[in-house]
Amino acid sequence: MVRREITEVLKRYAGQFKAVAITGPRQSGKTTLSRMAFPQKDYVSLEAPDVRMMAKSDPRHFIGRYPHGCILDEAQRTPELFSYLQGILDANMAPGQFVITGSQQFGMMQEITQSLAGRVVLLSLMPFSAAELKLGGYFPESLDAAVFTGCYPPVYDQHIDVVPWMNSYLATYVERDVRQVVNIRDVEHFQVFLRLCAGSVGQLFNASRIGADCGVNHGTVRNWLSVLKMSFVVFLLSPHHRNYRKRLVKTPKLYFWDTGVAARLLGIETASQLATHPLRGALFENWIMVELHKSRLNRGLNPDLFFWRNNTGLEIDAIATSAAKLLPIEIKSGATIATDWFAPIERWLDLAGNESKEALLIYGGNESFRRGRIRVVPWRLAAQVFGESE
Repeated sequence: MVRREITEVLKRYAGQFKAVAITGPRQSGKTTLSRMAFPQKDYVSLEAPDVRMMAKSDPRHFIGRYPHGCILDEAQRTPELFSYLQGILDANMAPGQFVITGSQQFGMMQEITQSLAGRVVLLSLMPFSAAELKLGGYFPESLDAAVFTGCYPPVYDQHIDVVPWMNSYLATYVERDVRQVVNIRDVEHFQVFLRLCAGSVGQLFNASRIGADCGVNHGTVRNWLSVLKMSFVVFLLSPHHRNYRKRLVKTPKLYFWDTGVAARLLGIETASQLATHPLRGALFENWIMVELHKSRLNRGLNPDLFFWRNNTGLEIDAIATSAAKLLPIEIKSGATIATDWFAPIERWLDLAGNESKEALLIYGGNESFRRGRIRVVPWRLAAQVFGESE
């Protein structure tokens, strides 16, 4: 069993706050993490229909059965409990009473904001990071295998073939999670929308174009996008606000929380197919972008990542903000260094002046070195070096 990087942060916060909430996509390991971190706590799964029925029919009695707290798994299924949780937490000052998990932010975030504000700290658990894959001895042999497979724990620790697992995962997601939140009359249109999003990885999100391509209006696309975001399928990377006397692009870019999901939606069936796929570079950028996010989320920090692009075409894939400094990051899937990779970063560093001291260039090769102000990092060490550079 792989020890998750976020474990120490989770335990530390449980020693400070009355409750800890763990959100993240289904199958990312929230249940396993909470039970491993707090083996002494009672465990209650609100996915079980009989348990959920008891919680809904008599929430006061149900929550009263755990006066010293417990693990409430998939708590968003029973929003009735949150008001009663508030009363228990207000009556008891002890930290770490409840550990609450949820795979949908929809109802859970609303209830936490309304009922448990100031009483609970929120953490996000994503699928395995590269460091966790290495720790478990699961790290894929090649870049293409890593991007194609993604990082969902069951694929690795249960030794499951990724294609049928992803097929089942996506079918379950559409049939259960999505229909719980929005009334989708035509599932086929939504599935087309999902595939179009996968084809837009690393690109500016164009709601009008995607809506036209899948036969729905702009408002429906925005609604469906919010579902994908709140259920941890995709995220948007916002543009950085510094203009440096240049007009900036203001539209966010779209990424998936797992490249294995994106690859499956694109119809890629083997890692070898990815090697010649036209979106290989975009999917690699997506893989690195998620690793950078996990590096901070697993330390209990906000990602604070952006991208930068002006109206003349100068672009930096990621801008990390830390203290008073900015860290520009360029991402290239090629294994052989090309001299023209460095020009955009050098231009941006000149524009930024004292706001940035160095830059990272993450690429698909295996060597580490420095070229002036730019630190060149192999893909396997991306998140590790990112953490050191903050």
